[in-house]
Amino acid sequence: MVERILIVAPSWVGDAILSEPLIALLREPLQAPLVDVLASPWCAPVYARMRGVRNIVNNPFGHGSIKLGARRALARSLRAKQYTRAFVLPNSFKSALIPWLARIPRRVGYIGEARRMLLTDARVLDVRAVPRLVDRFVALAAGPQDIPPKAPAPVLVPDAVNAADAMRSLGLATHRPIAALCPGAEYGPAKRWPAEHFVTLARRLVDSGYTVWLIGSEGDRGVADPIADAVPRVRNACGRTDLGTAIDLLSQASVVVSNDSGLMHAAAAVGRPLVALFGSSSPVFTPPLSPLARIARIDIECSPCFQRECPLGHFRCMRELSPNVVYDLARAMR
Repeated sequence: MVERILIVAPSWVGDAILSEPLIALLREPLQAPLVDVLASPWCAPVYARMRGVRNIVNNPFGHGSIKLGARRALARSLRAKQYTRAFVLPNSFKSALIPWLARIPRRVGYIGEARRMLLTDARVLDVRAVPRLVDRFVALAAGPQDIPPKAPAPVLVPDAVNAADAMRSLGLATHRPIAALCPGAEYGPAKRWPAEHFVTLARRLVDSGYTVWLIGSEGDRGVADPIADAVPRVRNACGRTDLGTAIDLLSQASVVVSNDSGLMHAAAAVGRPLVALFGSSSPVFTPPLSPLARIARIDIECSPCFQRECPLGHFRCMRELSPNVVYDLARAMR
């Protein structure tokens, strides 16, 4: 009998990308399972670029939204699909509710928010023993007493035709090596390298013969627009594409420089050389998983703090990360 598996996806884009190794391991056996993903609209383009994902089921519930009646209705529609197992990757009570209401017989996830009763295979997470998020996800593929498998690197399959169409419609030149800069980070300003540092880096890259693109969402325009204004030869695509197209464009880059963000993980997953900028967050917890990735950070006593804004007000972890250091790393990866 072929297993029918439902993955309840994380809400953050980067975390969604880090769930791909779990899906890859689930499809390894000879009796390949049918894997569907319950994902938010903003993460759906990520799962559309994963091998082994059959269907993406829309999860319309935002952060803090209960809407019990609507959850029951969605669960009823899922019940008809006869899933045999569910993996609940977020640790919230709400995320475990739909598989329980759908009466999926095996429901796997970590204990959290008093949701043990909603899971049939409730795991206790030792965060010190398993610091990387990707390993926490992958461990769910093994039995509770088994040795977890080693996590493979996440892989996304970009849409080359869509990338070509986007480059044409956006007027993005490709006759030079492409440096894609991702200056945003949804989590908060403490994760963002200063715009003036991106300006310095962009100028040096342009002077070195690169075509420089800025890639990001509409929400990143507040940091991207001043960079483009300061360096007119930079092409600013922030807010001009959807997430899937942004991923496809990253796959065309010769090198990517990114804050710790979903696009950082996307660049790693499409196999591009990457310089990943870390300040308030930790490369121990969510590193870019690629042999082509290099970490740029400074050793400072208050980092990582995992705060959205610098609690000390000095932002040294990012301010003191020199554009020259980042430029040298980027040039070395060409």
